[in-house]
Amino acid sequence: MRDKNSLNKVILIGHLGVNPELRYLPQSERAVAKFSVATNERGFNPNTNETQDRTEWHRIVAWGKLAEFCEKFLSQGKQVCIEGKLRTRQWQDKDGNNRRTTEIEARNIVFLGKKEDTESIDSQSSSPQYTSPKENNMTQQQPEEEEDDDDVPF
Repeated sequence: MRDKNSLNKVILIGHLGVNPELRYLPQSERAVAKFSVATNERGFNPNTNETQDRTEWHRIVAWGKLAEFCEKFLSQGKQVCIEGKLRTRQWQDKDGNNRRTTEIEARNIVFLGKKEDTESIDSQSSSPQYTSPKENNMTQQQPEEEEDDDDVPF
């Protein structure tokens, strides 16, 4: 049940730090992929008249068909847009210490970046965008065709 006055939604645009790591849960054989995405911010320090770059790393987790899609098509350095929600997990490690992490549970992934970066993906599959089955009734979305500037009527 969702409170109608709250929303847990994350949208990130960044570059993959590592290739997705795919594994299957032992009891259910459900696929899970984990990887990291880096986002960059540039700020200006008026005292020194210098710009400063800051990189933030985000842990991403994807489940089921989306996890398999990530493992097949995503690779280190690719630029992606990830839509999802924040999830916090708690567990005890081998030494009995309480551990906690916050991750982004991906629901939708779209390839971004240069066209030549996605051409190899287009030749392997006609779908460089994947929407979670919960969001899209088990279908993958096709990319929209780009318009030529010559076809613009003005």
